[in-house]
Amino acid sequence: MARFDEVKNLVMSLEADFEKFYEKNNQAAGTRVRKGMQDLKTLAQDIRSEVQNTKNTATKE
Repeated sequence: MARFDEVKNLVMSLEADFEKFYEKNNQAAGTRVRKGMQDLKTLAQDIRSEVQNTKNTATKE
């Protein structure tokens, strides 16, 4: 569950930058959003791998 909390925290930390980019057309905020979304993608892939490994290990036992 700690990994899920990481995802939630990352998404919530990007909220202000999303608002700045979409409502105020702040280009620097857009760059931060893109970086945050890339971090989210990486985190999601790590979680997917972890879940798959746990699932496969449990199946073998």
